[in-house]
Amino acid sequence: MFTGIVQAVGKIVRLDPLEIESAALDLSDVVVGDSICVQGACLTVTALTRSGFTADLSAETRRVTAGLDRAGGLVNLEKSLALGERLGGHLVAGHVDGVGEVVALAASVLTVRVPRELARYIARKGSICIDGVSLTVNRVDAELFEVQLIPHTLKVTTLGRLAPGTHVNLEVDLIARYVERLMNSRPA
Repeated sequence: MFTGIVQAVGKIVRLDPLEIESAALDLSDVVVGDSICVQGACLTVTALTRSGFTADLSAETRRVTAGLDRAGGLVNLEKSLALGERLGGHLVAGHVDGVGEVVALAASVLTVRVPRELARYIARKGSICIDGVSLTVNRVDAELFEVQLIPHTLKVTTLGRLAPGTHVNLEVDLIARYVERLMNSRPA
């Protein structure tokens, strides 16, 4: 589990296996097998390097994510949550539900077009995770939603570099998915 509070921005060094340069992220307590959220995707550390770590990407992860396919690309990083730590964002699994498209970033308001099948999970004042960043939804209009990006978020994440047409990884609120499942379940 993660919180969606980005701890550092890393850089993709190579793609196969995925190698991340993460000098700004303290890896002193990380071991092979630990999970790190990379651009919103929960990845397992397969090796520690001098300047970061490597991770394998499954075919499913490659299919449902954006931003993990270009050497030199910048990525948001967060180590997994440990019991007893503060939960500053919201509960994030690191399981990307789909890829959205940036429509606009103006005056710190980010507008994203969401795939139709995910739109029903997004609610005003609800939580959304974009590229691993926990955010509060301010407005929803069919398949578009808006979030406000504060200066700190723009400074310490990759979100300030987004431009119209950019694809972003989305994880909807966990509770919304479970509520839907319960509502659609029939008693045995």
